[in-house]
Amino acid sequence: MGQLFTEMMPKHIEFIKNQHLFFVGSAPLAEDGHVNLSPKGYDALRILSPTEVAYLDLTGSGNETSGHLVENGRITFMFCAFNGAPLILRLYGKGRVALKGSPEWDQLIGLFDELPGARQIIIAEIYQVQTSCGYGVPLYTYDGDREKLMEWTDKKGDRLEDYQTQKNSKTLDGIETPIGRERRESGV
Repeated sequence: MGQLFTEMMPKHIEFIKNQHLFFVGSAPLAEDGHVNLSPKGYDALRILSPTEVAYLDLTGSGNETSGHLVENGRITFMFCAFNGAPLILRLYGKGRVALKGSPEWDQLIGLFDELPGARQIIIAEIYQVQTSCGYGVPLYTYDGDREKLMEWTDKKGDRLEDYQTQKNSKTLDGIETPIGRERRESGV
């Protein structure tokens, strides 16, 4: 059944690399704040070391994880085996955000394929890894990535930054995100 580790073992890394979908969870400090859980697809996650991961975060309708990381740094990743042997793997960590043009962005962006709408890189220092059985997770077949997000982003073109300023500057609970702070400080 479930086990705890202080870092990702080689078998965990191999499992993560074979997943097409993962989930990211975060929450504000406020007791009545919105807990966020986001599915992530595409080939956007990189394992930097047994205790560090990063993913290329694409433009979406909100930016909860980014704001929560600024406020408290807490982040959880979950990977589920939808085929093969059952397994759920969680990574618990402290995260941070690297925006375009920052030294950390410049250092990491070369690890990722170029994806339209990339808005930030989320980096997490992992302090605990948990595995559990996954017996209740159903079997699914991966048919491929959806193209809709890429099409939507391409269609936005030069208006994508305006969209990010409007939709990605604050969380549902009003926490300013790094994108919001950057745009406010630059007068956008």
